[in-house]
Amino acid sequence: MDTVNLTNHFLIAMPNMADPNFSGTLTYIADHGEQGALGVVVNRPIDLDLSALFDQIGLSLPESLRGQIVYLGGPVQQERGFVLHTPTQAYSSTLNVTDAVSLTTSKDVLEAVAEGKGPAKFLVSLGYSGWSAGQLEQEMAQNAWLSVEADPHVIFDLPPEERLPAAMKLLGIDFSNLSDEAGHA
Repeated sequence: MDTVNLTNHFLIAMPNMADPNFSGTLTYIADHGEQGALGVVVNRPIDLDLSALFDQIGLSLPESLRGQIVYLGGPVQQERGFVLHTPTQAYSSTLNVTDAVSLTTSKDVLEAVAEGKGPAKFLVSLGYSGWSAGQLEQEMAQNAWLSVEADPHVIFDLPPEERLPAAMKLLGIDFSNLSDEAGHA
């Protein structure tokens, strides 16, 4: 398979995805290179909201953000927070993916949110999705995923249940028309 860089792309799990960590998911790829890939699932809310999370880490949450949900970003390091956000400033551990999306893993982004000085739009996840060198390319060749260039609007402005269908629409495909049978023409 030719070398492809899926940074700033959505991975759409195909209906035949057997891995329960990714079945029915939409994953934002924040970094993809020779060493592998790193992404965050953006449509799998968990039974934890920001209020409870901020309480756990000793921060107060602005009233306007109470009830905002936290996501399961993937099966790797689920005890660690990953924040996808619109760029505002550099935090201790920030990867600027594009002019519209950054990924931060340091607590200072959450401290800025607590102070009302954080990013305008953000999504907090626990854990991330990771692939070793060549693994994602192999999975793509096996028809496990579809990919499309990411649209920040899908991540930050739509409810979680609308994100996967919206990403499919970017491809011009209705998810219900996909078969769970893989094959090659």
